[in-house]
Amino acid sequence: MRRLIAFAALSGLAIASAAQAETWKPYSELDANGVQWAYEADYSYRDVSSGRVVVMHAISKPAAKLGPSGPGKPDGAGSVVALNCNDRNMISVGSYTPSKPLEIASNWRTNNAKKIESALDKALFAAICVNTASLPTR
Repeated sequence: MRRLIAFAALSGLAIASAAQAETWKPYSELDANGVQWAYEADYSYRDVSSGRVVVMHAISKPAAKLGPSGPGKPDGAGSVVALNCNDRNMISVGSYTPSKPLEIASNWRTNNAKKIESALDKALFAAICVNTASLPTR
């Protein structure tokens, strides 16, 4: 009986771990400092209210085995942005570091949008805005 209870507990932990899996997809090349950026494919969604694509992206340094990771992780540093794929602009939704949890204000949709200009923003836009129809909506 004890073995059955222990097995059930371990199975529950395995299922919980799998449910929190992260799927990070790199969208930038390694730069001269060995830094790369990736977005979290399982987090990405189309926001029903604004029509924007909301995506979490994070920085990593593969050679040092750091990141990319989500909020609450010891090597997690990144942000959440909302992309307007038609108008080519984005709104900052929130950011996080190991010492600062991710906080998303309910009024993020009213923040000022910035034009997508930097090479990193353009790379994120190119990676995300190719097939938004397959993204879930929230």
